[in-house]
Amino acid sequence: MATQLQRNSKYSEAEWTARQELAACYRIFAMMGWDEMIFNHITVKLEDQEGAFLINPYGMHFSEVTASSLIKIDIDGNKLDEDNPWHVNKAGFVQHSLFHRVLPDAHAIIHTHTTATMAVCGLEGGLQPTNFYACNFMGQLAYHDFEGITVREEEGVRLVEHLGDKRILMLRNHGPVVMGKSLTDAFIKYWALQRACEIQLATMSMGKPILISDDVVKVHQRDLYMAQIPGRQSGKAEFDAMVRKVDKIDTSWRD
Repeated sequence: MATQLQRNSKYSEAEWTARQELAACYRIFAMMGWDEMIFNHITVKLEDQEGAFLINPYGMHFSEVTASSLIKIDIDGNKLDEDNPWHVNKAGFVQHSLFHRVLPDAHAIIHTHTTATMAVCGLEGGLQPTNFYACNFMGQLAYHDFEGITVREEEGVRLVEHLGDKRILMLRNHGPVVMGKSLTDAFIKYWALQRACEIQLATMSMGKPILISDDVVKVHQRDLYMAQIPGRQSGKAEFDAMVRKVDKIDTSWRD
């Protein structure tokens, strides 16, 4: 990410870095049109504080989020920084808290309601091998049938069971939950999934799609590493490029 402002003295260096990165991510989502009024969440685990997470203030649009306005919460969604005047949408954090709690590698979790991803989640067969980006995800997605708004803890047993060893859960008739080992890792997965769904939506609107064979999908997935910058954290270069675009619009997310 681009050079950071001097750290806010209220926070540790690690927390301030996490706050700026997450605030930038919210601004990227707003710039890309992946926001949904004041709803949906991107959450990250604070590595230097056991059981602490960052989440967006409930009532604030993604385009308004700043590093200092993000709310620090515990695993149950309770505020840890009581001087923050904004509320937490605890109902929206239910599925995030579940996966953060049971999956040590779920450092960052993204759940939004874009038209393309929701449409594919509501399609029989879900994401299909109709395009380049979709090939990334064949055999990598889990699905969970719609049970209503995800506020009941007892649904969590089935969510975890259906997720299995995958790290993207397509909530049927609802939308995707994308998990990553880092925020940039979750971001690049979400970006590619969004593109896969957008292209599938466009292709199917024109007629019968040409499906890519399983053998070609395997070759595609085998060779994906060749498209990555060696030695760089997953999604880091792409994320930094989008931060530079956001900075041309507004740098207030850094505050």
